[in-house]
Amino acid sequence: MTTPGLDAWIGRKESGEDNLDIGHIQKIALTLDMPAPVPGAPLPLLWQWGLFVTGLPYDEIGTDGHPKRGGFLPPADNRNRMWAGGRVSFLQPLRVGSKAHKTSTILAAKEKTGSTGKLLFVTVKHEYSQDGALCISEEQDIVYREPSPPKLQGSTPTPASQWSETIEPSPIMLFRYSAITFNGHRIHYDHPYTTQEEGYPGLVVHGPMIATLMCRAFTRAHPDKTPVSLSYRGLRPLVSPKPFNVQGVLAEDGVAQLWAEQDGTLAHQAELRFKS
Repeated sequence: MTTPGLDAWIGRKESGEDNLDIGHIQKIALTLDMPAPVPGAPLPLLWQWGLFVTGLPYDEIGTDGHPKRGGFLPPADNRNRMWAGGRVSFLQPLRVGSKAHKTSTILAAKEKTGSTGKLLFVTVKHEYSQDGALCISEEQDIVYREPSPPKLQGSTPTPASQWSETIEPSPIMLFRYSAITFNGHRIHYDHPYTTQEEGYPGLVVHGPMIATLMCRAFTRAHPDKTPVSLSYRGLRPLVSPKPFNVQGVLAEDGVAQLWAEQDGTLAHQAELRFKS
């Protein structure tokens, strides 16, 4: 099946505001097992993904728990959605407790054919502003694939790391992250749907949460360094409740390589640029 009229979605925009409410941010902190920042403090890396949340009525939700396609995003019925990766520029911190604005724009929508069938790639740009200044600019890559068995085995061996944290992705942790992001995708909390409809052996760990935890491990290991940009991509899913590790190395001056690994092979990769 080919998605018709993709050009009509290029340039489509939507926008919204968020007060960066301390009550919700405290829930994000509990989900990620981190201290909650106080009002006026910088928002930690990638916590914007738990904010600027918009919801839809039940009759506008698809069978997978995501919003039905054909609204802001192109139609991709009967396909499974995956968060493939993205690029983020950290220009200046968002501040907790102050109103901020988000604008989203569809930059690209392309149909390709892969080993598992038709793939629809959609790139969305998000810009986050506060007090009239652009704070974060990012591009997210979303892939819609025809139903097929997911790739579960890694092929790239895990390199030696300079820091490492072990994550135990319990169903409660996944539920909490779905709740704070208002993410209805059933692969993260509905075990029968996940295993019977999408072919995973268990609940799937959120890609955005994995990226957030990779960045958390970096900032804990290097509190004196200020992240400037991040590029990340998923190689394969991680499935709850099996533990995985978020690790990294300082590759060169101003550059760190981050990854999430399980059973000796990579699952997610990222490159973080920073200044000291």
